[in-house]
Amino acid sequence: MKRPTQEDGRVHGVIVGCQRDDGRWLLIRRSEHVAAPLKVCFPGGAVEPGESRDAAAVREVREELGLAVDLIDQVWHHEFTDRNLTLWGYLATPVGERVKPDPHEVAEVLWLTAEQASNHPDAMTKTDRFILALQEAVAKG
Repeated sequence: MKRPTQEDGRVHGVIVGCQRDDGRWLLIRRSEHVAAPLKVCFPGGAVEPGESRDAAAVREVREELGLAVDLIDQVWHHEFTDRNLTLWGYLATPVGERVKPDPHEVAEVLWLTAEQASNHPDAMTKTDRFILALQEAVAKG
Protein backbone atom coordinates (compact mmCIF):
# COMPACT_ATOMS: atom_id res chain seq x y z
CA MET A 1 0.00 0.00 0.00
CA LYS A 2 1.51 3.29 -1.10
CA ARG A 3 1.51 6.06 1.47
CA PRO A 4 0.36 9.51 0.31
CA THR A 5 3.04 12.12 -0.37
CA GLN A 6 2.46 15.67 0.85
CA GLU A 7 3.26 18.98 -0.88
CA ASP A 8 6.84 18.90 0.46
CA GLY A 9 7.39 15.57 -1.31
CA ARG A 10 7.53 13.60 1.94
CA VAL A 11 5.18 11.16 3.61
CA HIS A 12 3.78 12.69 6.81
CA GLY A 13 2.91 10.36 9.65
CA VAL A 14 1.51 10.62 13.15
CA ILE A 15 1.89 8.45 16.24
CA VAL A 16 -0.10 8.69 19.44
CA GLY A 17 0.90 7.92 23.03
CA CYS A 18 -1.85 7.11 25.54
CA GLN A 19 -0.96 6.28 29.14
CA ARG A 20 -2.99 4.29 31.66
CA ASP A 21 -3.28 5.25 35.32
CA ASP A 22 -0.67 2.60 36.15
CA GLY A 23 1.87 4.39 33.91
CA ARG A 24 1.83 1.87 31.05
CA TRP A 25 1.69 3.05 27.45
CA LEU A 26 -0.60 1.73 24.72
CA LEU A 27 1.33 0.12 21.88
CA ILE A 28 0.43 -2.35 19.18
CA ARG A 29 2.08 -5.19 17.34
CA ARG A 30 1.36 -4.48 13.69
CA SER A 31 -0.38 -7.20 11.70
CA GLU A 32 1.42 -9.13 9.00
CA HIS A 33 -0.76 -7.35 6.39
CA VAL A 34 0.65 -3.82 6.81
CA ALA A 35 3.99 -2.05 6.35
CA ALA A 36 6.60 -3.08 8.95
CA PRO A 37 4.77 -6.34 9.71
CA LEU A 38 4.80 -7.60 13.32
CA LYS A 39 6.78 -4.61 14.57
CA VAL A 40 5.81 -3.05 17.92
CA CYS A 41 4.90 0.63 17.79
CA PHE A 42 2.53 3.31 18.93
CA PRO A 43 -0.76 3.53 17.05
CA GLY A 44 -0.62 5.88 14.09
CA GLY A 45 -0.24 6.16 10.38
CA ALA A 46 -0.09 8.40 7.35
CA VAL A 47 -1.67 11.83 7.06
CA GLU A 48 -3.95 11.97 4.03
CA PRO A 49 -3.63 14.92 1.60
CA GLY A 50 -5.70 17.84 2.88
CA GLU A 51 -6.06 16.27 6.34
CA SER A 52 -4.64 17.97 9.43
CA ARG A 53 -2.12 16.07 11.53
CA ASP A 54 -4.45 16.33 14.53
CA ALA A 55 -7.33 14.80 12.58
CA ALA A 56 -5.05 12.05 11.25
CA ALA A 57 -3.89 11.17 14.78
CA VAL A 58 -7.46 10.82 16.05
CA ARG A 59 -8.53 8.89 12.94
CA GLU A 60 -5.63 6.44 13.03
CA VAL A 61 -6.22 5.45 16.67
CA ARG A 62 -9.93 5.00 15.95
CA GLU A 63 -9.23 2.91 12.83
CA GLU A 64 -6.59 0.70 14.43
CA LEU A 65 -8.06 0.29 17.90
CA GLY A 66 -11.68 1.44 17.81
CA LEU A 67 -10.68 3.94 20.51
CA ALA A 68 -11.55 7.62 20.66
CA VAL A 69 -8.84 9.93 22.00
CA ASP A 70 -8.55 13.53 23.06
CA LEU A 71 -5.26 15.00 21.91
CA ILE A 72 -3.37 16.87 24.61
CA ASP A 73 -0.37 18.15 22.67
CA GLN A 74 2.09 17.45 19.90
CA VAL A 75 5.22 16.48 21.86
CA TRP A 76 7.64 15.11 19.26
CA HIS A 77 8.76 15.59 15.66
CA HIS A 78 11.32 13.68 13.61
CA GLU A 79 12.46 13.89 10.00
CA PHE A 80 14.07 10.67 8.90
CA THR A 81 17.16 11.13 6.73
CA ASP A 82 17.26 7.51 5.54
CA ARG A 83 13.73 7.55 4.12
CA ASN A 84 11.12 9.98 2.86
CA LEU A 85 9.18 10.20 6.15
CA THR A 86 8.40 12.91 8.68
CA LEU A 87 6.65 11.90 11.94
CA TRP A 88 4.79 13.91 14.53
CA GLY A 89 4.05 12.39 17.92
CA TYR A 90 1.12 13.27 20.16
CA LEU A 91 0.22 12.77 23.79
CA ALA A 92 -3.46 11.88 24.11
CA THR A 93 -6.03 10.73 26.62
CA PRO A 94 -8.23 7.76 25.73
CA VAL A 95 -11.98 8.38 25.85
CA GLY A 96 -13.27 5.25 27.55
CA GLU A 97 -11.34 2.06 28.12
CA ARG A 98 -12.67 -0.29 25.46
CA VAL A 99 -10.08 -1.22 22.86
CA LYS A 100 -11.32 -3.13 19.82
CA PRO A 101 -8.38 -3.74 17.49
CA ASP A 102 -8.84 -4.10 13.74
CA PRO A 103 -7.24 -7.52 13.01
CA HIS A 104 -6.20 -6.39 9.54
CA GLU A 105 -3.97 -3.70 11.09
CA VAL A 106 -3.24 -4.93 14.63
CA ALA A 107 -1.98 -8.36 15.68
CA GLU A 108 -1.73 -7.58 19.40
CA VAL A 109 -2.48 -4.79 21.87
CA LEU A 110 0.26 -4.15 24.40
CA TRP A 111 0.36 -2.03 27.56
CA LEU A 112 4.05 -1.52 28.27
CA THR A 113 6.15 0.45 30.72
CA ALA A 114 8.38 3.10 29.19
CA GLU A 115 11.38 0.82 29.70
CA GLN A 116 9.64 -2.16 28.11
CA ALA A 117 8.57 -0.08 25.11
CA SER A 118 11.99 1.51 24.63
CA ASN A 119 13.83 -1.80 24.86
CA HIS A 120 11.37 -4.12 23.11
CA PRO A 121 13.27 -6.24 20.57
CA ASP A 122 10.55 -5.68 17.95
CA ALA A 123 10.13 -1.93 18.56
CA MET A 124 10.13 0.45 15.62
CA THR A 125 13.05 2.81 15.33
CA LYS A 126 12.87 6.01 17.43
CA THR A 127 10.39 4.49 19.93
CA ASP A 128 12.82 5.37 22.72
CA ARG A 129 12.96 9.03 21.59
CA PHE A 130 9.18 9.31 21.46
CA ILE A 131 8.88 7.73 24.93
CA LEU A 132 11.28 10.35 26.32
CA ALA A 133 9.23 13.15 24.76
CA LEU A 134 6.02 11.66 26.19
CA GLN A 135 7.55 11.38 29.66
CA GLU A 136 8.77 14.99 29.54
CA ALA A 137 5.31 16.19 28.51
CA VAL A 138 3.61 14.20 31.29
CA ALA A 139 6.11 15.52 33.87
CA LYS A 140 5.35 19.13 32.81
CA GLY A 141 1.66 18.39 33.38
